[in-house]
Amino acid sequence: MRKFIYLFFAVAAMSSCKKYLDKVPDDKLSGADIFKSWQTANKFLDNVYSHVPDEFGQRGGGQYDASDSYNNGGIWTGGCDEAEFLWGFVRSNNLNIGAWDATSDFVKTYWTNYYQGIQGASTFIANADKISDLSDELKSRYKAEARALRAIYYYQLIRIYGPVVLMGQNPVDPNMNLQIPRSSVDECVDFITSELTAAAGNLPVTPDDDAHYGHITKGIALAYKAQTLLYAASPLFNGNTDYAALKNKDGKQLIAQSADVNKWKTAAGAYKDFITAFVPATYNLYKSDDGDPYKSCRDVLLKDWNVEVIFSRKGSVDSRQYELTPRHDGAASGDVKGGTGLSATQGMVDAFFMANGMSPVLGYNGDGTPVVNAASGYQLTGFTDFKAPSSNTSLGSKSTFNQWVNREPRFYVNITYNRSNWLNPTYPVETTMFRGGNSGKKADGSGGDYSVTGYVARKSMSTGAWGNGNDHKLILLRLAEIYLGYAECLNEADYAANLGEILKYLNLIRERAGIPQYGTGANALPVPASQTAMRDAIRRERRVELAFENSRFFDVRRWKIAEQTENGPVWGLDIDATTEAGFYNLKSFETRVFNRKKHYLFPIPQTEISNDVELVQNTGW
Repeated sequence: MRKFIYLFFAVAAMSSCKKYLDKVPDDKLSGADIFKSWQTANKFLDNVYSHVPDEFGQRGGGQYDASDSYNNGGIWTGGCDEAEFLWGFVRSNNLNIGAWDATSDFVKTYWTNYYQGIQGASTFIANADKISDLSDELKSRYKAEARALRAIYYYQLIRIYGPVVLMGQNPVDPNMNLQIPRSSVDECVDFITSELTAAAGNLPVTPDDDAHYGHITKGIALAYKAQTLLYAASPLFNGNTDYAALKNKDGKQLIAQSADVNKWKTAAGAYKDFITAFVPATYNLYKSDDGDPYKSCRDVLLKDWNVEVIFSRKGSVDSRQYELTPRHDGAASGDVKGGTGLSATQGMVDAFFMANGMSPVLGYNGDGTPVVNAASGYQLTGFTDFKAPSSNTSLGSKSTFNQWVNREPRFYVNITYNRSNWLNPTYPVETTMFRGGNSGKKADGSGGDYSVTGYVARKSMSTGAWGNGNDHKLILLRLAEIYLGYAECLNEADYAANLGEILKYLNLIRERAGIPQYGTGANALPVPASQTAMRDAIRRERRVELAFENSRFFDVRRWKIAEQTENGPVWGLDIDATTEAGFYNLKSFETRVFNRKKHYLFPIPQTEISNDVELVQNTGW
């Protein structure tokens, strides 16, 4: 830990969701008077909530300055095989090419952000009973919120750094020179899950009123408990012999060296308990009023506090929507003129299923060309008259590159492709991303805002103007992720014994998406016939359902497959081709770097290693 811990935090210009957490404290909180009244104590609790990450702010995510100011948005979407940010200042670009180390600002940012949140939560818990104008019942509830937040911040830390320093229940004296070793992953997990369980006992199932949306509830606490146990069971932390040398100075092993299948069973039990307690009375998969799969998969991210949302917060919506909106030179309104900044990779595009529910691509050759699944009907070349479900209703079919024809609804929710129609029906415009197109490089090869892959990510983009910051909130956790986590744990625990339950939850996701299910319904697909086949099916489904929702970065790491997915050439379309025909050819836009024993975990910031002689650095750093 740092030698000095900040007891009172500078105000962050961000807050969690809806009315309560849309408030921004207007002064620094200091002195003994903070906890005399709820008015000032509430501001302190606001500050504890401000450390919940703003994952819509990834363009500036991880940036840190000398005044201890930071952007706590992740660098997860552009930092994995889903996407690439155009702009060079985005920190995920450094990560992708291996140009980072223990002194990089984003390495320090997340460590500092979450430990400040942890210290704030402990301070609130220790002092909340002093609040004179708050009932004992509400004191218990707000202490439970802080307790759950503290545990969630530890969960965020172990996802990024692995085993970390547990600071205990009490706030740390800010003047102490701390010399504390790291706790093991198993100890961290035990602390997080026990704290979430204890906090849940004093939390409501649903918010009392509109003003309390954004507060931690019982469901949020228990959902994160299950998520934490999923991480503990995954190969990164469960029998990872690559980290056999990661030990404290006294020889204490920090990551378990023997895989334990019971960890999967424990995690499955936590997911099952959550589902039993909260589904369908509190949460359910969102569907549009008419049940349309395209609108259901689109609007689950756009409608605030719908039945699927577990945890949500206010985020940098304008920033995210600007980078999702193509440049659209010549468009009639600035409402549809954006930055074309977040480009989807060809691999992410290929991951979406066909309308018949089959994967179009089974793998790749060394030159990036796909191994086509012939049974899926996927075609690599040619054009067909086709009307996408994302097209404006007033528009008919249009000539479309065959790779983008007859794909599942989630493809059209997630991807803006060449000559697709933009979402805003008030200003209909066709997006063209080839050289000389309205959202591509200029004809002379120059230009600023363009897609580096020939695609733009679209998920979470509203159908209105990009600059509509109150349009929708940032969903951090929703029920679909719980279902997919549960299915994964059941499969890893015992495929044969749990097959029926696995299929139930996997098929619920596919049914909402409007594609054939495994083993049941119209045009049913064959049931994956082994644990390995089912693992592949679950991972494919997770990649598609949770695309651009900050899951993939951590999934490929906890599965220990990132040296395949995050290493080597990354492919898009040929945005430099001088003809539109040439644009449709594959071209590598970047060679990424991922070291097997080094890059699965962030290094501990060098300042912390220098200050605390008991801290050991992560392997490879």
